[in-house]
Amino acid sequence: MKKPLLAFTSKGIYCQAANVYLDPWKPVGKAIISHGHADHSRWGHKQYITHHRNVPIISHRLGAINVTGKEWGETFTINNVKFSLHPAGHIIASSQIRVEHKGEVWVFTGDYKTEDDGISTPYELVKCHCFITECTFGLPAFKWTPQKDVFEDINGWWAENQAEKKTSVLFGYSLGKAQRLLKYLDTNIGKIYTHGAIENMTEVLRPLVDFPKTTLITRDTKKEELVGNVVLAPPSAHGSPWIRKMVPYVTASASGWMTFRGARRRRAIDKGFVLSDHCDWDGLLESIHATGAEKVICTHGYSDIFSRYLREQGYDARTEETQYGDEEDAGSKETITQ
Repeated sequence: MKKPLLAFTSKGIYCQAANVYLDPWKPVGKAIISHGHADHSRWGHKQYITHHRNVPIISHRLGAINVTGKEWGETFTINNVKFSLHPAGHIIASSQIRVEHKGEVWVFTGDYKTEDDGISTPYELVKCHCFITECTFGLPAFKWTPQKDVFEDINGWWAENQAEKKTSVLFGYSLGKAQRLLKYLDTNIGKIYTHGAIENMTEVLRPLVDFPKTTLITRDTKKEELVGNVVLAPPSAHGSPWIRKMVPYVTASASGWMTFRGARRRRAIDKGFVLSDHCDWDGLLESIHATGAEKVICTHGYSDIFSRYLREQGYDARTEETQYGDEEDAGSKETITQ
């Protein structure tokens, strides 16, 4: 039997013909990295290859590493296997990884979304024979509202809180979601304050995107300064001593998981905005159909449910286990019975 071009191993997704791994979760010799989130770009590899805009991101997170940057669509060959990186639209500098060998083409998406968020390079359709897709939100219940409408709601919420002399605390992952929120917050309403984790990552990304001004919250920041303004913070800050400085405050979370009211209640969040850096159900199906792929491999997310649906639609679809997760809200996935 012919060996697959990419195989799922205990270390990660492996291309034996090139002796290279894609987003490996254990230390390897050579790794091609799709994007900067911690579950996809891990410490310990001897050599990293990624998009050149992702180089400062993973260097900030991982420290001194041996990393080479590539441009979109630039073909590089390893042991006669052709590789290239194509925009995934997930976060800034996120890539799909195209692998071609002996006329066979596979695409590993990493994480991706098809809506243009205005700060990430928009998703690019890449034709292939086999498509490795995430399915973080692979249920029909997930259907995203256009970004413009979501930000109108977010800014309206901030303005209402300001009128009530309360601080608006908005939670979003420090890489990706926080910068997407920052880009579209209405500075005519007030000032934008940040948690240190978000401020540090945003400073790394400022050379790439024109972001509004932010003010880092420090020990010297007075509670009175924050009243009526908005604070961007990672989800881990909720319930921490750090947030006590915000009183009186109102909380909100921007995540695809806010589709479920129960997710908001369990996190003691006052308001939920459905905003995701992943595809919704329709986005996943449309992307898969457009690739022309005969085979589909479903990884992290609702992989069993989603792959079963694909098989019902006539695809040669299966699931594979990985150690990737959902950076939006780790551990938050709802239990759904089918």
